[in-house]
Amino acid sequence: MPDSDLYPATPSARDRFVLDRRGPRTRHDPWRYQGLIVEDERTARGDRARMATVLLTGRECPWRCAMCDLWTYTTVTDTPPGAIPAQVSAARSAVRDEPIPVIGMKLYNAGSFFDPRAVPEADYEGVAEALTGLSRVTVESHPALVGPRVDRLLAALDRHRGPEELSAPLEVAMGLETAHPVALERLNKRFTLEGFSEAARALDDRGVALRVFLLISPPFIPSHEQDAWLLDSVDVAFSCGASVVSLVPTRPGNGAIEQLATSGLFRAPDLEDIERSFALALRHAQGRGRVFVDVWDLERFAQCPHCTAARRDRLQAMNLEQSLLPPCPCPAGDHGLTSRPQAQ
Repeated sequence: MPDSDLYPATPSARDRFVLDRRGPRTRHDPWRYQGLIVEDERTARGDRARMATVLLTGRECPWRCAMCDLWTYTTVTDTPPGAIPAQVSAARSAVRDEPIPVIGMKLYNAGSFFDPRAVPEADYEGVAEALTGLSRVTVESHPALVGPRVDRLLAALDRHRGPEELSAPLEVAMGLETAHPVALERLNKRFTLEGFSEAARALDDRGVALRVFLLISPPFIPSHEQDAWLLDSVDVAFSCGASVVSLVPTRPGNGAIEQLATSGLFRAPDLEDIERSFALALRHAQGRGRVFVDVWDLERFAQCPHCTAARRDRLQAMNLEQSLLPPCPCPAGDHGLTSRPQAQ
């Protein structure tokens, strides 16, 4: 059966494919953030810094990416003016008494910070004021929205920078997901590799750092090609000027991904896939920049309850040290793995 019979060929039909397979939506208060995670991260200087990731509440992203479940954390209406600064201020207050000072914040709104219906431009000033004194601020964006709003956020951050700061500390995270051109197009991201590169250059021209998200085991790429395309994707990210490549396991749970799995177009990664992918990417980076792997909610990818915690600790240590560490032995002997068919 041709793929076109399993997955739509046009963007509008793909939008409907994604929307039709969604589950129920939880109602969220747009004046309250949904999560706050404080953890260490390796800096470009090679030391460790305490960072806080704030999972903001706001309007849903206008793009319908095939693998994305972030809509479950959003609202259907426009984010009200003042709500985002209130959430950032509350998060800043919550981390103010951390034993190790938090020096940076990642503001992740399950979409694009530069979408004015998700983050009103008038709120940039309030957000910048709430972030005064931090040495690093990260926001996320679709490449298509990198433009004048970046300048306006930079100007607001500059107006509220501390006297000891030399420049506005901004980093933008963009989801490239994969450099495989066919898979990228089918993910319904609505940008090309050339468009991503143009957005990256626009950030570089503004002196803004770039963080790139790549998927582990994205759909539409055969299993035997996954490792090679991951390394090609790492190369593309660093060639675009990324200082950080962050690997994110492709998560089931949005309905569309389950349908792709049923159709043989996706196989969810397990913890062994995640460990192998991170080791390959870390080795391949060769000092061009930092490579991290997302260890949040790692249990959902694990098949063995005996060694998951130790394996998570190993991955986090590799994030911080940026070097390979010996594999963790499993008390059960095989990490709970069993033979499985190679889909795709």
